[in-house]
Amino acid sequence: MSEKLLKARKVTKKKKPKFLRQEYFKKSKKIGLKWRRPRGSSSKSRIKEKGHQIRPSTGYRSPAAVRGLSKEGLKFLRVFNLNDLEKGDPKKNKIVLGATVGKKKRMEILRKAEEQGFKISNFNV
Repeated sequence: MSEKLLKARKVTKKKKPKFLRQEYFKKSKKIGLKWRRPRGSSSKSRIKEKGHQIRPSTGYRSPAAVRGLSKEGLKFLRVFNLNDLEKGDPKKNKIVLGATVGKKKRMEILRKAEEQGFKISNFNV
C-alpha cells in the first residue's frame, strides 16, 4: 500500500506549481522567491480570482501515510553520535548527519553506518 501512496505522492508533486510571492517579478531582488500570503484588500490572488496566481492549499498535500518519508519510503533519522545509530533500523530508516558534527566523528559515524547497511541522505560515500 505504501508503494502505491509513494507513487501517488510523486505524481502530485510533479503537478504542483512553484508557489511564488505576489508580484515577485517586479521586486524579485528585494522580496525573493519565497511564498508569502497576499494580504492586500484588493488583491486578486487573495480572493482566488481566476487567472491569477495560485495559492498553496490542502489539495497539493501528499498522503498522510507517506508524508515526511524519503523517496524510497524510509523515515529520516538524525544522527549526532554513534549511539544515535543504535536507535534506528537500516530497513526502516535513512540517516541524516547533524550539521554540527565534526569531520572526525562524521567519518566514524559513516564507517559504522556503512557496516550496518544504512543509507545516508546528506553525504556522498
